[in-house]
Amino acid sequence: MANPFILASSIVLGAIAVPAPTEVKLSWIKKLFRLRDRSPMAVSAPPRIENEAGWTLIPAADPEAFSDWLGKDEEGLPFRPDESPSLGSHLLIEMYGCQGKNLEAEAFVAKAMRDAADASKATVVEQSFHEFKPYGVSGAVIIQESHYTIHTWPEHRYAAIDLFYCGGTVLVHKAVDVLRDRFQPERIKFLVVRRGLQHDVDR
Repeated sequence: MANPFILASSIVLGAIAVPAPTEVKLSWIKKLFRLRDRSPMAVSAPPRIENEAGWTLIPAADPEAFSDWLGKDEEGLPFRPDESPSLGSHLLIEMYGCQGKNLEAEAFVAKAMRDAADASKATVVEQSFHEFKPYGVSGAVIIQESHYTIHTWPEHRYAAIDLFYCGGTVLVHKAVDVLRDRFQPERIKFLVVRRGLQHDVDR
């Protein structure tokens, strides 16, 4: 009686040894990964929209999915078909577990915010920062499109950042990339508030 293990091994080896037909463009491994790439899990879902008492809020706790959503629109935070137009978008960023030393020095924080404004193609008008004792920095970069502000709590490794802008020329996802790189947060949350909703402004 033939050894079942040897028989099974021969079948497997024979299958491997047989060359694939020339019309098959991809190996089974490539097909497997191709199918994986197309699965719904591989596509980042856009953040949900919440409408509360006349406010349009878009919260997000997944920085990768949020950045993917931001990157889909080179002219600011993308609007959905079911959203009311607004004069501006206010992006609130919560950064937790930052490198504490990066939040302490006025010069470092000011440069990070200015570089974020420059990277996002905002038009800088003025900037002002102040370093508190024993620690903490507050400051603002005034841009033609509105303002970028920050307040830091180095002792808690936390930074509160607001990027408020209007018009369709600010590449806000570029600013987010710079700030994440400079402050190195372990965790980050976002909240978009649409400011100056058209149906309220036109009343």
